[in-house]
Amino acid sequence: MKNASPRLVPKALKKVSCVLAGSALVFGLGSAPGFAAGNGPDYNGNETINTSILHTHESMVAELKKQDAKQPALELEVIGQSVKGRDLYLAKYLSSPENPTIAFLTQQHGNEQLTTEGTLEVIKHLGSGRMKNVLENVNILVVPMLNPDGAMGDVDFPLDDYIASGDRHLTRYNANNVDINRDHVAKTQPEIQALHQNVLSAFDIDYMIDLHHQGTRSAVDGKLVSGSILYPTTADVSEEVREGSKRLGAVVYQNVDATGWGHLGKYVGGTANTIARNGIAAEYGISTLLFEMRGMSDHFNPGSVLGQKSNGYLRQQTILTLESTIKAVADGSVETMDTSFWDSLAEQEYLPGEKGDE
Repeated sequence: MKNASPRLVPKALKKVSCVLAGSALVFGLGSAPGFAAGNGPDYNGNETINTSILHTHESMVAELKKQDAKQPALELEVIGQSVKGRDLYLAKYLSSPENPTIAFLTQQHGNEQLTTEGTLEVIKHLGSGRMKNVLENVNILVVPMLNPDGAMGDVDFPLDDYIASGDRHLTRYNANNVDINRDHVAKTQPEIQALHQNVLSAFDIDYMIDLHHQGTRSAVDGKLVSGSILYPTTADVSEEVREGSKRLGAVVYQNVDATGWGHLGKYVGGTANTIARNGIAAEYGISTLLFEMRGMSDHFNPGSVLGQKSNGYLRQQTILTLESTIKAVADGSVETMDTSFWDSLAEQEYLPGEKGDE
């Protein structure tokens, strides 16, 4: 891990970002493997669900350290430890206190792993020619696995009824059997304390995407969605912050829905500040966006799990989401996005066998 750098962007030093006029471009990633518009196969007792193909906490850390050694712009920081003592990592690209900052948060729920898989690919890309010029104009913060105990199945409650095979089970909850995405007000769990104390309070963040997975049967316009998005819905958020969230959502929608294989709906979510999407926006004035990808890596409910044939397009959807928003924040086009699409974006419907729960 590199030593601390003077390029850190503490809240006290960062000024309001410059706004560059323009429109967001569609950043294509080519054809996604697999299936059209979210239609990868459901589990249904037939598909393969094998967690051994996913990064463990140990292999994720090894990949982060490998990239840290290769990329001069990347700095790693341990922001705290999980209940079971696993290090919680923050990947930082901090070019200037003058630049706007975007943050990405993955795996608050340990069984929602493909967002982490896609995020690790984006970190690799940030060290390549594909993304290197972008880093001059944006600061990026990535928490690639906030709930490593749940991701490793190292918890103090039984997982006997979970579906996946492989080297471990993955569960929504942390080791204390707490849904940490309901802890953003009380902040009782060490993972949430670390996030708030050493990321959200330490940096002046303009935008944040909270990446999750939902069940498999959500649909819009008669077609299964590949994912769903939502801005903060708490009354405690200013309209300015909410509008920033809607603009961020416009970048995601424009880029993902245009692929032909992406099909997005409006997530139906609550208004409680205990949820990251609401509480972080209310407490810190950060424009937040929830993105719920289709299907989970493991669960006790068959309607929540997708076969791993769907892994490719969900990982690619994560990559496209992160890279398009990074570029839009870097070139300022996020500031001029048209948010009117939200007025007609259909709310997803829950088909039999699935319940949405960010």
